[in-house]
Amino acid sequence: MLDDLAYIHRVDKSDSIGIALKEPDQLLHDFKFNNLNINNVKNVVYVGMGGSALAANLSLSWPAYKVPFEIVKNYDLPEYVSSDTLCIFSSASGNTEETLSALSQAEHRLTNIAIFAGGGELLSIAKYKNYVHVELPNARQPRYGVFYNLKALVSLADQLGLTKEGLGLLNSAAEWIKQRSQQWGPTIPTKNNLAKQIALDALGKSVVIYGGPNLYPVAYKWKVGFNENAKQVAWCSGYPEFNHNEFIGWSEQPVDKPYCVIDLRSKFENERVQKRFELSERLLSGRRPAPIVIEAEGENSLEQLLYCSMLGDFVSLYAAIAAGNDPEPVELVEKFKHMMAN
Repeated sequence: MLDDLAYIHRVDKSDSIGIALKEPDQLLHDFKFNNLNINNVKNVVYVGMGGSALAANLSLSWPAYKVPFEIVKNYDLPEYVSSDTLCIFSSASGNTEETLSALSQAEHRLTNIAIFAGGGELLSIAKYKNYVHVELPNARQPRYGVFYNLKALVSLADQLGLTKEGLGLLNSAAEWIKQRSQQWGPTIPTKNNLAKQIALDALGKSVVIYGGPNLYPVAYKWKVGFNENAKQVAWCSGYPEFNHNEFIGWSEQPVDKPYCVIDLRSKFENERVQKRFELSERLLSGRRPAPIVIEAEGENSLEQLLYCSMLGDFVSLYAAIAAGNDPEPVELVEKFKHMMAN
């Protein structure tokens, strides 16, 4: 069915596959920051929920920050936040209640403030109070605009001297992944299309994605993709922590495990982490479904991050389409937000 273009277009009413094919262009977007007079930053706190936090997760693997960097996904800022902190607030809608709550706290603590917003109250506040900010282009859904967010974040951090690597490498990697991602397009048949193959293997199963420290942020992004695009239950976990608890959870009951296990592996992981993947697969053979092993492609950690990120997007989109679901709508989330507002 995934080689039937008429079927794909009929189910994918919002052309989510087409949006995914254009994702690398987001990394070439030029963000200009106003009033960038931020100095002596000792730590960074990034506040965002859902898809608005995915780019920050990815940035924990690349680029390397020179100062402590924490992601906050709730209403309240950590107690250590002070005037030496750069607080970044990101929301595609601009109306995320947790993010607005944390912004109010940051204002009372006189922190450095930067805002990434697609509109709404957050953008209005940024403009009225002349905070450092950029307006995020519309990406239909926050999870479809992750690379916009990543480019904005790296642009800001690079200009402030907070990273060891920056825009030059990101721009070249954008061109590389644009070419590589064509292999997962809808016209590439299943026999030659890794994304379609994995999607069909995962159909109707609970998906568990594993990554080492470099690729765990991508494993989390895969989880979100399966949740929101494919409307499937999924989890993620990371090595080496896996071998200290979850590892033994696969060893016994239940015998019949209706799961799809996916390992995201990188040659840039610590060699001991790589060995943990191999030994775990050997010792759990016959006790859990054999993992689908994805060896990340790319000549550096950034290319591998982008490769696995985009592959995961296509996998979850095809999983949705194979199940007859339009990937874009998240109606239950919208209903929940409406109920919370009343």
